Amino acid sequence: MSELLVNYVSGLWQLGSGSGSTLFDPVLGDELVRVDATGLNLQDAFQFSREQGGRALRALGYKDRAELLKSILEVLQAKKDLYYEISQKNSGTVKNDSAVDIEGALFTLGYYAKLGQSLDNHYFLKDGDPARLAKDPLFQSQHILTPTPGVALLINAFNFPAWGLWEKAAPALLSGVPVMIKPATATAWLTHQMVKDVIEANILPPGALSIICGSSNGLLDQLQPFDVVSFTGSADTAKIIRSHPAVTEQSVRVNIEADSVNSALLLPQQVSGPIFDLFIKEVVREMTVKSGQKCTAIRRIFVPESDVNVVKEALVASLSKTTVGNPRNESVRMGALISRAQKQTVLDGISRFKGCAQLFFDGSSQNLIDADDNSCCVAPTLFGFDKASDAMLAKDIHQTEVFGPVATVLPYENLSQALEMIAMGEGSLVASVYGDEVVELAQVAADLAAFHGRLHIISSDVGAMHTGHGNVMPQSIHGGPGRAGGGEELGGLRGLSFYHRRTAIQGSTQVIEAMFSGSNS
Repeated sequence: MSELLVNYVSGLWQLGSGSGSTLFDPVLGDELVRVDATGLNLQDAFQFSREQGGRALRALGYKDRAELLKSILEVLQAKKDLYYEISQKNSGTVKNDSAVDIEGALFTLGYYAKLGQSLDNHYFLKDGDPARLAKDPLFQSQHILTPTPGVALLINAFNFPAWGLWEKAAPALLSGVPVMIKPATATAWLTHQMVKDVIEANILPPGALSIICGSSNGLLDQLQPFDVVSFTGSADTAKIIRSHPAVTEQSVRVNIEADSVNSALLLPQQVSGPIFDLFIKEVVREMTVKSGQKCTAIRRIFVPESDVNVVKEALVASLSKTTVGNPRNESVRMGALISRAQKQTVLDGISRFKGCAQLFFDGSSQNLIDADDNSCCVAPTLFGFDKASDAMLAKDIHQTEVFGPVATVLPYENLSQALEMIAMGEGSLVASVYGDEVVELAQVAADLAAFHGRLHIISSDVGAMHTGHGNVMPQSIHGGPGRAGGGEELGGLRGLSFYHRRTAIQGSTQVIEAMFSGSNS
């Protein structure tokens, strides 16, 4: 029987009392490890984190906690080879795709470690400038941010077991808030290994970092008013979280990242030259990196109606070169989906799209490399329409995210129509726009802003340096309105706001100045 991963709660490694759920290699089908959280005393675990971990973290200043993040980064960097090995086995990804997760995690962790060094070593943060409350300037109002005296419950999705952990945990720990990690079961191994390495390095105070692998039953029941929940996953699970009494009755703060039907928009008169090449390259990359299992992946491809055939030919030519199969084979460029259940979900989505759109490219006609139909491999699949009038009516395409290597070409007659169709996604994490007319790009960005958390604007002058449609950089916010969940993470110092409480201090200027005159060092 495979190894059972041990949970870390209340400052102790603790086995679940059940038989556990098994994690599998999605290409070979081999059993890897098991996870189980049955029988854990969750009430004690949360209380220990609040009282022990929280108190110890808040006794440090921001610079001190930044040093902890730096030490964590050093530990993880030394063990990267192990993380790549686990990712290949458990996620079925080629090395470049594993790097998006692992290197992205380390970059984000390092970014917040460095950012924390720029902060004062106080117990709290200054928020804005003082505002006079009376004719005499002596009586003023000053807003401050203090770490919330609770636990950050971080519930992560299966597609980024490394980055999903640290893009949430880094700003939480820097804020002085202990974290309880609940990774998605299917890929919990990598998250667990990283947490284990940090715990064994004895960097953080007891209770600052905990991990529960297995069922999430009972976790939400432990929440108290000053705890926070950051969730990445399906809209259905998000509804359950939002309707829980801890949220509806105790006002537990929640951040949600859910489904997102992201877009790429090619502006008119761009079917030749560098912009067109950048557009085709980015669409193909977003369809195939991590087998399309990215919350930011391009799902809808908007092009002028007159350019549909040119775009179709270019995308098909590039997609047909994508080799799919076992990531252990160096000739493979795209690995597997995460599980058989996920494979079936994607195949069901493809079948659904076949009923409302044309099939522009079916990668399944090509042979898998060192893998068979029993694996979780699904080849790239491109749908599309010839006419804008048909694209406008394709409700399923605009409101359904097939979480795999699947996208749809949608023609438009004019920019107003393109913007209208993009808005039919009802809120997305990101859209990218490709063109070279500065005024036109600026206007489109302004028109699309309210519907997206991030806009990636690509012109020729930034073609060689842009960071990618789907790459989430810690300097920019990650999240989106409406269907995308309404949440917001990262964004530099903005990422700390979720883990703080804002308070207006009204009093003498001397009192307010005295609050910031001391240091925690």
